[in-house]
Amino acid sequence: MSQQTFLLIVLINVLGVAGIVVWHLQGRNRQNERLVTQIFFFMLMTAALAFAKVMPFQFAAPHLEGTGPLEVAAKILWWTHLSWATIGLVRIYIVLDGRPREARLIQDLLVAIVYLGVLLSMMAFVFGVPIGTLVATSGVLAIILGLALQNTLGDVFSGIALTLGRPYIIGDWILLGDGTEGRVVASNWRSTYLLTAGHNQVVLPNSVLAKQSVTNVSKPDETHGVMMPLRVVPSIAPDAVAAVLRDAIENCNSIVHDPPPAVCLVAIDRTAISVELYFRVTSPSQRSVARNEVIDMVYRHCMVHGVEFAMPTGTQIVSSSVESKGTISRAREIVETVSVFAALSSDERDTLADLGVARVIPAGETIVAECSIPQTLKIAAGGILMLSQGGEDLLRLAPGDCLGVRGFFLGNPEAHQARALTRAVVLEIDKSAIASLIAKRPGLTDDLVAWIRSRNAAAAVHGGALVLSDISDDELAIEIRTALEVTV
Repeated sequence: MSQQTFLLIVLINVLGVAGIVVWHLQGRNRQNERLVTQIFFFMLMTAALAFAKVMPFQFAAPHLEGTGPLEVAAKILWWTHLSWATIGLVRIYIVLDGRPREARLIQDLLVAIVYLGVLLSMMAFVFGVPIGTLVATSGVLAIILGLALQNTLGDVFSGIALTLGRPYIIGDWILLGDGTEGRVVASNWRSTYLLTAGHNQVVLPNSVLAKQSVTNVSKPDETHGVMMPLRVVPSIAPDAVAAVLRDAIENCNSIVHDPPPAVCLVAIDRTAISVELYFRVTSPSQRSVARNEVIDMVYRHCMVHGVEFAMPTGTQIVSSSVESKGTISRAREIVETVSVFAALSSDERDTLADLGVARVIPAGETIVAECSIPQTLKIAAGGILMLSQGGEDLLRLAPGDCLGVRGFFLGNPEAHQARALTRAVVLEIDKSAIASLIAKRPGLTDDLVAWIRSRNAAAAVHGGALVLSDISDDELAIEIRTALEVTV
């Protein structure tokens, strides 16, 4: 071998090692610079190999003496730089707009193919390994490994299919065909992790997930539809039943009001009107909260409007020991919806109901103004009322909710405004009626204190809480007695 050839082979090795060092020094975040560097060193090495008349894609049995090891090292470095230059092109130019995960998967597959091809090329053209025999042997081993790793490989290929198909992304709420549902919190080539509503983590192999139907509840948006069936006694016209139930679900605060909820009359017979309530919630995790509120609102509205629930299908009524509510006034039913009056006797509730005055409120009219001090306790008896502050809506009120509590019981100006969204009915009870009850039943003051504090805690969720943290129960009781002008 001539001196020139020897120097060229040494130069190739030096260029190969220098290219590797520069490649590592540039860092992962400079892909364009890395690619230019790899192409530059690869072209220099190719030119040097050509001048040295060394063909990297032809096998020549090397001699262990002399420059044989240097020639083998030069070929290995040349193939290594070829693979890195190709991988650099793949990383930069294989891009899918708006689909980074799919692009990354395709890039990884192409990179694996490049590495495999270069490895086989080095074995064939550098070390002279018979590729045909190697492939045949590898095929037998691949069959054995494939049978042994059948489930794992199934998970991997299913993960690839799910990644490319993209039926869901991290953060989506999905429902599977077997009833399993939850939010996708992590996903890899083997498994998908779901966080259920019970805050449990479910690990699903991708092969199992790929065989099931997947409903993506988060698409096209996170809101989720809920249907709740209902049966009521056909004691009033179906249209009136629908109006009562529509007011009930529109009175809920935990559901989505755009699009508005709907009431569908499904069927009617001698015993019941079958109704389906349709509404949407902000996310699947809010279904239980919304159902609870809808059931509570339906009960309140049906009670104050005289709508009775039907017996379950197939139930035979042998006798009825329940006293008809026909003799109970509507005012009495409204008073019974207020929890603080639950401890009163039947006669005391009748007295309050008799002293109450029902007032019809047109839609849009203000019932309690901000900074006012109401002189009557106002109890919502029908329709939809809205509590607001500074022009911002805070809370919808239902039958049984009280208005003007701050001014009536504490004598302080009201911090909120209450207005009627629809035609509404309000039962007004004068201070003297409550004061006479407290005079006869002093323990009612303690009930009022506990009731006001519970209302305050519930209102804090919607930003409508009173400032009561610095007031003790005894001080609050004194303020109530003073505001109501209770005389012992």
